[in-house]
Amino acid sequence: MHNEFMAIIERDEEWFIAYCPEIPGANGQGRTIEECKRSLAEAIALILEDLREDALEEYLRMSYKNG
Repeated sequence: MHNEFMAIIERDEEWFIAYCPEIPGANGQGRTIEECKRSLAEAIALILEDLREDALEEYLRMSYKNG
């Protein structure tokens, strides 16, 4: 599955800082833009994985109650 999200990248002296407005808490940093993008992508992947796991747990809990 391929997802695309907007990344806002800003320079803060020697660092690049990035965040994704569509995913609260997703941010990254790096000394280069590429390093910053990788950091942000890793953060997004972790957040989405956690959300999927939470959704699956909720689905199974609801199925158990209704089954």
